[in-house]
Amino acid sequence: MRNLDTPVKQIRHKIFTEVAKVGFESKDETLIHDIEAIPYSIVEERAQYRESIYRERAVASERVRLAMGLSLRPENRAVHLTSGLEASNIDEKYYEPPLMQVIPSACAACPPNKYIVSDMCRGCVAHPCMQACPKGAISMVNGKSYIDQDKCIKCGKCKAVCPYDAISHNVRPCEQACGVKAIGSDEQGRAKILDDKCVSCGMCMVSCPFGAISDKSQIFQLAHSLREGNKIIAIVAPAYISQFGEDVTPRKFKTALEILGFSDVYEVALGADIGAISEAHHYAKEVATGNLPFLLTSCCPSWSMMAKKFFPDMIDNISQELTPMVATARKVKQEHPDSKVVFVGPCASKKLEAMRTSVRSDVDFVVTFEELSAMFDAREIDPASFEGEESLHNATAAGRGYAVAGGVAGAIEACLKEYYPEVPVHIEHAETLADCKKMLTLAKAGKLKGCMIEGMACPGGCMGGAGTNVPFATSSKALKQYLKDSSKKLPEKELEEIKLD
Repeated sequence: MRNLDTPVKQIRHKIFTEVAKVGFESKDETLIHDIEAIPYSIVEERAQYRESIYRERAVASERVRLAMGLSLRPENRAVHLTSGLEASNIDEKYYEPPLMQVIPSACAACPPNKYIVSDMCRGCVAHPCMQACPKGAISMVNGKSYIDQDKCIKCGKCKAVCPYDAISHNVRPCEQACGVKAIGSDEQGRAKILDDKCVSCGMCMVSCPFGAISDKSQIFQLAHSLREGNKIIAIVAPAYISQFGEDVTPRKFKTALEILGFSDVYEVALGADIGAISEAHHYAKEVATGNLPFLLTSCCPSWSMMAKKFFPDMIDNISQELTPMVATARKVKQEHPDSKVVFVGPCASKKLEAMRTSVRSDVDFVVTFEELSAMFDAREIDPASFEGEESLHNATAAGRGYAVAGGVAGAIEACLKEYYPEVPVHIEHAETLADCKKMLTLAKAGKLKGCMIEGMACPGGCMGGAGTNVPFATSSKALKQYLKDSSKKLPEKELEEIKLD
């Protein structure tokens, strides 16, 4: 579903575009009216996707609130659409967790995990489904197989033996996409995110066919700040390649950002270069010598959050190096202390990383590629239409390679072989949270000693993130060419001496 331009994606884009327009254009005296009008401009005359125009507008209203960084309204009391706007109509507003939220009026209350018999059942004589069931949960009713859900243990043996593939396994798409089992049900059978387990990767959000799960956005605050003429510098994740069209070169992209209002543009791959050298040094000094049994990379916030939540005894094994986003932001603030910094990337969980207090992020705003695309449309900016005068030359191929699964590990390994050739290298990587959990289980069992372990929450790595615009196959192909064309392949060893306190 993620590879298709579905109505869910189109609706999200419309909402983001309209909210960005309000941030860029609305005056204080018309702000409330302009926000109130958005659900009516999105759903004009009749409902297209819900049973009534009223429900469709109710869903659109909640989307507007989330897009403005506001929380969902309670279902049991009257709360105005713009309630809390005063606290949100500022440049400095951060996200208030939980980041991922289920819009109740949008959720279809999909049935949870169960096996059901479809119309494909032929009522065959062999009844292999009955024979395979270990709990006697299957019987013949009106000549067809019938599964007693009270007896069924969801083992799937009936489905495996059915010669007509007449038994289907129904799983909530959001639940199936969640690698940490953070999706439950409320009292009405609707999806509910279990905040104590959720790591905000956003895979549930992009997998729900009803668009019932969404995250909060800062596009309203960012647009407001750009309109005010504040000095804002964009730091762009390397996964941006091809996200805004195949014809959008780094030069064109940088020009489009400057026309949008940004004072300057840096590559987050610069911070990745700093991190790759530092991680290589750390591995050589600590892991290869046996001082640490293994080391976990810290670039992916959902991966490191999962490790802390589910494997708390491994906290000391998580790298203390700054993530590429934070390292780049600190470098920018050193050079431009009077600026604000916005991280532009593919990742939903970076929104929470930017606001954490344990490590100063120096990031003032976080927007995804999906949100930035809407901001371009709000200002009628077509990145492909510009010639572009200056390209981005802040990083190497190694740092830019962080955008795909295995890229972090590959960059660190390349640095180790170049600068620490005598050190034996043992590096592993995993992608998707389910596989990451398996990898951490192996590490806990002592089977990955002396290893540097890279984890990526999203399938394919950052280029498969929840905030991307194009399919991973398309973007990863473009990234390979981008890395090939990079003038510098490896960061210089002196980068590890940069102070970013």
